[in-house]
Amino acid sequence: MKVAMITGATRGIGLAITKKLIEDGYKISALGTRNVEDYDEFSEIYKKGNILFTKGDVSNKYDRQIFVRNSYEKYGHVNLLINNAGVAPKIREDILKLSEESLDRLIKINAKSCLFLTQLVSTRMIQDTDRDKAIINIASISSEVVSVERAEYCLSKACISMITKLFAVRLAEFGINVYEIRPGIIKTDMTKTVENKYNQLFESGECPIKRWGYPEDVANVVSALAEFKFKYTTGEVINVDGGYTIPRL
Repeated sequence: MKVAMITGATRGIGLAITKKLIEDGYKISALGTRNVEDYDEFSEIYKKGNILFTKGDVSNKYDRQIFVRNSYEKYGHVNLLINNAGVAPKIREDILKLSEESLDRLIKINAKSCLFLTQLVSTRMIQDTDRDKAIINIASISSEVVSVERAEYCLSKACISMITKLFAVRLAEFGINVYEIRPGIIKTDMTKTVENKYNQLFESGECPIKRWGYPEDVANVVSALAEFKFKYTTGEVINVDGGYTIPRL
């Protein structure tokens, strides 16, 4: 039995990952902030089984502990931790107007929760020497690509990139590989407000693959890593961005 813990599993990229891993034969332990019935598509999948759902806030220390406890009590082990939960700024503002409150919110939800949930789960994974195990962090091309009107988002995702490297080095001796996936422009609720801007970007040829990315594009990469065929690879970044970040003249 293969088991994956997924944060932000109920919609967008997280939902696509949940669906794909169930298709791949995984049991899922999912964390979401609302009740199951509040998520239309996720609730339908939940009814079919294969999902343990924990309602909680990933940025809350005690909710993280409950999530881990529930996962191990139900399944006995975890093969994959997928740190996917994340938020965008409530308001896009120039870095010259960036508030401490907005920065604190994004660092707490996007980065701090990733660090400490990984700490909790990896400590348990270390004790389980008989299984394939990996940790996958969903970051963003914003780890490197600058957006001055959402600096706090870029900073929080850059933190995830360093968290990936730190745990990759620390956990390598235990056979736990750590990977980072950097989605590019993905069609989700988060990008709805800037849809016209990105449509123009694709039309102008800024992105070599001239289309939106979809949550399923990210899920397919997770699925490949979840087969544990990259055993001599850790700390690596996989861009799922249509070639957007390729330097060009």
